[in-house]
Amino acid sequence: QVQFVESGGGLVQPGGSLRLSCAASGFTFSNNAMSWYRQVPGKERELVAAIARVGSITNYAGSVKGRFTISRDHAKKTVYLQMNSLKPEDTAVYYCNAGFNAATFGSWGQGTQVTVSS
Repeated sequence: QVQFVESGGGLVQPGGSLRLSCAASGFTFSNNAMSWYRQVPGKERELVAAIARVGSITNYAGSVKGRFTISRDHAKKTVYLQMNSLKPEDTAVYYCNAGFNAATFGSWGQGTQVTVSS
């Protein structure tokens, strides 16, 4: 059974930083690209960042490029999202999934809430 467990969200002031983690299980982590998405109420889920299977190739949404960094740990089957210089418009629930340009699996974790506010 595919599972994603996201953590690390919280309330942070504009300009602050957070590091999100996503522990994956139920599939061969090392054979899959991984990605982070975010969603705000009333809008579609948005692809934020992706990292290839090997880890040297990454891709970012234009709105987060230069501020967010995606990374992965194969031994821990975990993908991370380092978020710096956070803005109020980054406020959303953040999810992870396998895949590079689109989510591989239809099941999603509970997500982790990120709120950027003063």
